Amino acid sequence: MKIDRRSFLSLGVGAGAGIALSPLPWKLTDDSSIWTQMWPWTPVPRDGAVNYVNTASTICSGGCGLSVRKIDDRAVKVEGLKGYPGSNGNACIHCMAGIQMLYSPNAVKSPMKRTGKRGEGKWQPISWDEAISETAKKLGELRESGKASTLACILNSDYGTIPALFKQFLNAFGSPNFMRTPSYQDAYEMTLALMHQTDSMAVFDAENADFVLSFGSGIIDGWGSSVRMFKANSSWKEKNVKLVQIEPRLSNTAAKSDQWLPVNPGTELILALGIAHVIITESLYNKDFVEKYAEGFEDWTDNEGNKQKGFKNFVLEGYSPSYAARVTGIEANTIVKLAKDFAGASAPLALCGRGQGTTPGSIHEFMAVHALNALVGNINKKGGIWAMPKPDYIKWEQAKLDDTAREGLKVPRADGAGTEKFPHAKYLLTRLPEVINSAKESPIQALFVSGANPAYTLPDTKAVAKAFASIPFIVSFTSHMDETAEMADIILPNHGHFERYEDIPAPPGYNKPVVGLARPVISPQHNTRHVGDTLIAIAGKLGGTIAESFPWKSYEECLEKTMGENWTSIQESGVITNPDYEAPGWDTAFETSSKKFAFIPGNHNPGNNSLQIPVIEGNDNYRLTLIPYDSMRLAAGPVGNTPFVTKTVSEKVLKGNDICIEINPKTAEKYGLKQGQYAILTTPKGKAKVKTELSPGIMPDIIAMPRGLGHTGIDEYLAGKGININELIGPVEDPASGLDAAWGIKADLVKA
Repeated sequence: MKIDRRSFLSLGVGAGAGIALSPLPWKLTDDSSIWTQMWPWTPVPRDGAVNYVNTASTICSGGCGLSVRKIDDRAVKVEGLKGYPGSNGNACIHCMAGIQMLYSPNAVKSPMKRTGKRGEGKWQPISWDEAISETAKKLGELRESGKASTLACILNSDYGTIPALFKQFLNAFGSPNFMRTPSYQDAYEMTLALMHQTDSMAVFDAENADFVLSFGSGIIDGWGSSVRMFKANSSWKEKNVKLVQIEPRLSNTAAKSDQWLPVNPGTELILALGIAHVIITESLYNKDFVEKYAEGFEDWTDNEGNKQKGFKNFVLEGYSPSYAARVTGIEANTIVKLAKDFAGASAPLALCGRGQGTTPGSIHEFMAVHALNALVGNINKKGGIWAMPKPDYIKWEQAKLDDTAREGLKVPRADGAGTEKFPHAKYLLTRLPEVINSAKESPIQALFVSGANPAYTLPDTKAVAKAFASIPFIVSFTSHMDETAEMADIILPNHGHFERYEDIPAPPGYNKPVVGLARPVISPQHNTRHVGDTLIAIAGKLGGTIAESFPWKSYEECLEKTMGENWTSIQESGVITNPDYEAPGWDTAFETSSKKFAFIPGNHNPGNNSLQIPVIEGNDNYRLTLIPYDSMRLAAGPVGNTPFVTKTVSEKVLKGNDICIEINPKTAEKYGLKQGQYAILTTPKGKAKVKTELSPGIMPDIIAMPRGLGHTGIDEYLAGKGININELIGPVEDPASGLDAAWGIKADLVKA
């Protein structure tokens, strides 16, 4: 029988259809799988007793509740823990793949001492006694030379017993330089301090909102407690709650929203004030709240007899919808309708903090968005934003101070937080590299880093590397060789994520008090030590009042005594929470002198900043704007992707080892670029070779690059893939707060 090309193709199509419809191939695949498992050389995990251990996650920032399936002392599967606050039976992708991190061959297996130049990767394993003795010796020399204030600690959180131990150590040592990695929580906490006069956390009754106005918050891209926000978004769909997403790029959140409003980067503040203009002009604001429980709305006369402009006239005189339209790129009639829809809802909620919220942003943008919630009277109300007290269960005696410590604590913080220039700031870590690099001698002579990876996560990595090179002594407490550990002098490895106890309080944005318990799922796999035990040991080696400030023999004893009568219950249930918590009413919610909400606290008008402050400018050669974007499939914080998760990253994001940038087809045509073409992306901070991904879902003249790639450390499966966008962008200091307000940088793009 002669088979020509057409007959062959027809046969191929028919065979393909038959294969697709027939169950035979799938049965053969199943049989093959069973057959290969019978090969004698196929490794078979040993069998054993099956049990489950419940724990809270230390992998993700959302604090997922987890149930880990074990066979004997081997963890084999991670599942969501039913009933855990926020996540309730679900877990994020990074927690689900956490076992791969646990058994990673690239874990730091013992204390290490650097033997070559920083970054060369030359290390010598040393004993714990030697590591602690050398660390204590270096710190002792600092105190003896009168430089106690030059010790700094960088952590990823300031809640819980681990941050509290580092703060205790710094106080007893004589340094004010505890620092937390930056996030949107910095700006929200400052907003509440200014407008409420409270030391509170911003939390959100998201599940009960009936209109959500998001100024770039990645609701389903990892913002806040990621699993909880996923579930909230699903409930909005079921209840026909409208979600409006405001950002220059069609993110996953924007694609799933009811309305996407592409806005010129850096103009979100103007849009918020334009919305406020309509609400005020149309008298759509909550008059009961504004007139009885707020101040600064109308003009007033201060104590010195000077007339001050109130929020109302400040907005009406400068931020009309037509003006906001010219600046933001959103039509005036759209702004008017948006304002009316927002104010007309029963429980409207306005959010901000771009992407996953790792950049604080402009304080005046946060204040303007918070003012929208105030105008509609949805502060501390059902479906609104709540100001919730910070966790206060740690009731230790204050650190004991000797004369050296007292003198050291008088020295201003190295990052400028809490100074006369930035009195409301608590941590300004992004300012630290510039402070160090501009000084004749680094104001930081020793640095502890735990649970953070600032060498990777801070913007302008070249400046960060230069600053760290000026610090004579760096100690990392990581369990994996990340970028910061590569620059360290000594590594004192912490137990892995499923190998240790730790309290996990306050999942970001969750509106109920929660303290979760991470507990050991398996025995430590290597010669590691709990970071709390290590810190207690260093304090003991230093002796004196520093040792006296740590009265516990171990971290577990410290944790048990801290939890007190709750220790037994948290051991049994894995969490302590108050599901019945409700935010205080308006009559007791504010601690200003008038006990009212302050639309304009002091002279902080929410609009004084330059309109374009969040975008770093360049010279005339930079005609495009590069912005970062976040994805749930790319961990951009201190914990990098596992190989399993990296395999889920789309080829539109990472093609082989090449990073892809999103660019509008019209912009690509203007620059002579086609789909999948290599190009050279240049900014004032650096340059990189990239591949183009044409997308109509990004505004013209904007380029978007994913965060979470470009590692040099972690492991061989992640290192060398893509570019770290922090090599190409830098911080922009918000003059009103000192926080980093940048969410982009001017750029240029040419064919490679």
